[in-house]
Amino acid sequence: MSAAAPLPDKAADTTAERPWPVRLLSMKIADYVDKMSLLWVEGQVVQLNRRPGAKTAYLTLRDADADMSLSVSIRVNALDAMPTPLTQGARVVLQAKPEFWTGRGSLMLDARQIRPVGVGELLARIEYLKATLAAEGLFDAERKRPLPFLPRRVGLICGRSSAAEKDVVENARRRWPATDFVIREVAVQGTSAVTEVSAALAELDALPEVDVIVIARGGGAVEDLLPFSNEALLRAVSRAQTPIVSAIGHDVDTPLLDHVADRRASTPTDAAALIVPDAAAERRTVELARERGHRALSGRLGHERRHLNALRSRPVMADRGAIVRVQRDLVTGLRDRAHHRVTVALHRQRDRVGHLAAQARVLSPQSTLDRGYAIVQHPDGSVVTTQADVSVGEILRVRVARGDFPVTAGVPGA
Repeated sequence: MSAAAPLPDKAADTTAERPWPVRLLSMKIADYVDKMSLLWVEGQVVQLNRRPGAKTAYLTLRDADADMSLSVSIRVNALDAMPTPLTQGARVVLQAKPEFWTGRGSLMLDARQIRPVGVGELLARIEYLKATLAAEGLFDAERKRPLPFLPRRVGLICGRSSAAEKDVVENARRRWPATDFVIREVAVQGTSAVTEVSAALAELDALPEVDVIVIARGGGAVEDLLPFSNEALLRAVSRAQTPIVSAIGHDVDTPLLDHVADRRASTPTDAAALIVPDAAAERRTVELARERGHRALSGRLGHERRHLNALRSRPVMADRGAIVRVQRDLVTGLRDRAHHRVTVALHRQRDRVGHLAAQARVLSPQSTLDRGYAIVQHPDGSVVTTQADVSVGEILRVRVARGDFPVTAGVPGA
């Protein structure tokens, strides 16, 4: 029986026919991790397990900007060397050696030193982030979106059963009783605040009926407000399509969210005044506008009435029939002149026709016959104009004024 083929030495040489078993992969990862040197890592303590009498304590170190964590083992004497006792939620930096546990297939850190991140250092980092985001234009006024005059629904992100929620909701409904809220209660401080607020923001931003989103929480220490200066949350706010109001803490609290949001409210109570109008004030505005409109209309009617009275007081309007009589006299005069001109024209044309008729009578053949002249015609009706046209014995017709008669042509001179 032949021996089994050797396993590939490198990951790139593995195939479906020659795979690595899980134990070999775990050992390869452990060898690789074991070659890493000591390093410094920063995070937030979310769980601390320290048993009495034990020389080693265990904690979970979480990334402040993402939902990722690592298990850490640390000597108790290293914890005791800290200037203040370590508590959950504290930001720390620690020196550790990465280790891979092949049995469980998990990565953990073996910490050698641990140091707290002081408030001064955190504020310095916030100032650096503020300068970075400002240079990118996230604080520019041009990118700020106007808030709607009257939103259909208001999205509210706040702490669970918090006073900030009560301030925003009650004051908004006091101003506009019909205000409709979509509320997401999340952690607003601690290790999960950034991820929970970001998730709630994404959910509300996806609702088409939500026209504005308020992120609110009450005041607190600098450490409590750190999530609202977190870069991941700030970039999520800048990407949102819905206008956002920041209502974090009190007047003196200015987390970076105030600069990225479209509007900043000094307090959660002030946020209510930003998101909805005051119904009483709007009612007064409408009433004032109605009164001004009534006064303007009354003034216009009065002016037109006075103008109409002035027109009616004129002489032509005092005697309402005067203008009709004037126009009637004008029409009568025009009609008489037209009649006279037509009559004159008719007489003139009648005289002209009589004159033409007389001329026609004088120049007509009948008039010539009436003066004793006669017309001699051949039998064919043609007129005899010369003696040479007449033959001896030819019967001619002679037309006189009163009839005609035949004659026989004789010999000329006989």
